[in-house]
Amino acid sequence: MSSAYSVREALGTEDREACFAVRREVFVVEQGVPQELEYDTYDTTAVHVLAVREDGLPLGTGRLLLGADAVGKTGAGATVGSLGRLAVSQAARGLGVGAALVRGIEDVARERGLTAVDLHAQTHALGFYERLGYEAYGPEFPDADMPHRAMRRAL
Repeated sequence: MSSAYSVREALGTEDREACFAVRREVFVVEQGVPQELEYDTYDTTAVHVLAVREDGLPLGTGRLLLGADAVGKTGAGATVGSLGRLAVSQAARGLGVGAALVRGIEDVARERGLTAVDLHAQTHALGFYERLGYEAYGPEFPDADMPHRAMRRAL
């Protein structure tokens, strides 16, 4: 598989469908998250970011919640965004796609004037986010029956 890919904001229906397809592959099929939990009302207002291979194959996705949506997720002020639904297709793991998606989401957050990004990490992924500058805070909690921790990175 070619390792050349780009990360961009998902624009239009086709891009959104590509994001949802990657999430379905990773969360619903691989991890067994019920579809009704995976897709939510935040999907309509979030900024979605998409990693695509040079031939157009979607490799990964993530989303950024802003404003009231982010405040509802993080409990922080309106200048803190909420990164979520980060997913990389199995075939693309190990290529740096996840880190590139996080940096792409952070770029969007900066463009929108945010000062920090929060996320809820599955506990097995804490080290990944720590290497990208995120710090865990608060107790472990369940989300979709999987252990998570809240994390934040100042921009």
